[in-house]
Amino acid sequence: MDRLTQEQLAQIVAEVGRLQQKRDAEVDEPQVKQILEELNLSPELLDDALIQVKRRQALEVEQRRNRYVVAGVALAIVGVLATGGYFYQQHNTEIARVSAQQNRITLAQDDTNLNVVNRLSNPEVYYRVTLKDAPISKKLSLSCDWIDPSGQIAKQTPFQTKEINKSIWDTRCRYIFGQSAPVGKWQVRMFLEGHPLSNSTFEVR
Repeated sequence: MDRLTQEQLAQIVAEVGRLQQKRDAEVDEPQVKQILEELNLSPELLDDALIQVKRRQALEVEQRRNRYVVAGVALAIVGVLATGGYFYQQHNTEIARVSAQQNRITLAQDDTNLNVVNRLSNPEVYYRVTLKDAPISKKLSLSCDWIDPSGQIAKQTPFQTKEINKSIWDTRCRYIFGQSAPVGKWQVRMFLEGHPLSNSTFEVR
């Protein structure tokens, strides 16, 4: 045997002591039967009793393991909910910062800001909005309501932006006015995830 240090010797002595105590605490089968006889219990039931004890011990181990699994799953769910809540709050904060810096109504050429639209030429009208504090690397869900002079929504145009790469971001929605479009004062409203973002009025003749 290799030479031992004092620390190793102390550990070996302690381990041998634990093993000796464990062996002393164990009872062999003849002793168990003798104890059963002294208690006026049938030694013939020893094997069945051993099976039942082992089953209970296995059941206790399984129940303990199940409790650990349930606790782990519960902690995982709490973690997911907390993480989801954090990102949801962060998203809402980013959305709340977005505002309309500028808006205008134009034709496809985007040359002038229109106040009057001539429906007889079947124009394709664009509502162009410049966003401020747009979240970088995100896509925004926007929509436009085109509202006729009676207050009815003539068309809704939901859309999603491309991935934003600058905080000042230009976006747009469009509507083609046919010759049957009602004349009078129209309104277009832009929404960001259902929240009003910008609106503008114009006249259709």
